[in-house]
Amino acid sequence: MGCSRVAIDFSSVRPSRRGGLTGPSPTDKAEAGSKHHLLVEAHGLPLTESVTAANVHDTHELFPLVDSVPAVRMPSGQRKRRPGRLHGDKAYASRKSRRGLRLRSIAPRIARPGIESKERLGRYRWVVERTLAWKNQLRRLRVRDERRDDVHFGFLVLGCCVILLRRLCPDIC
Repeated sequence: MGCSRVAIDFSSVRPSRRGGLTGPSPTDKAEAGSKHHLLVEAHGLPLTESVTAANVHDTHELFPLVDSVPAVRMPSGQRKRRPGRLHGDKAYASRKSRRGLRLRSIAPRIARPGIESKERLGRYRWVVERTLAWKNQLRRLRVRDERRDDVHFGFLVLGCCVILLRRLCPDIC
C-alpha cells in the first residue's frame, strides 16, 4: 500500500423502511438505522467501506476494514501491504484495537478517553470527515431506501467510485 497514513470513521444513515443490516440506534431513541464505515488515505480518497447495523460497535469493523485494503505494487522494493499510521476517534479506543493494529505493524493514533482531546488528532482526521460529507451529498446514500443490504452496499461502493472520479478527474464531473 502506497500511503503511510489512513483515517477511519463512520456515519449513521436512517432507513426509510427496515431491511437487512439495520438495527436500533443507541443514540437516536432506538430507531432503526445503519452505519457506513469508511477507511480513507491521507488525501481523503476512500480505500474501503462497509455497512453495518446501527447497534454494532465501531471497533468490530476496524480490523475487517484494515485487512481488506488490497496490496499495491511499489516502484521498487517489497510490496507494502499496510499503512504506517491509523487515525481514529475515541470510538476506536480500546486495548484490543491498539494491540491488533500493532500486531499488523500499524501505529495507532487514537485519542484516549479522558487523557487526550480530539483537537490534536483533527489535523489528520478531517479528511475522513470531508469524505463522509462528500458521500452524504449523494442522495441515494443520505437516506437508505433499499431493504436489501447487498443493494445498499453496492450503492455505497458506487458512491465511493463517484468520489474517486470527481477527485481524480474534476473536469469530467
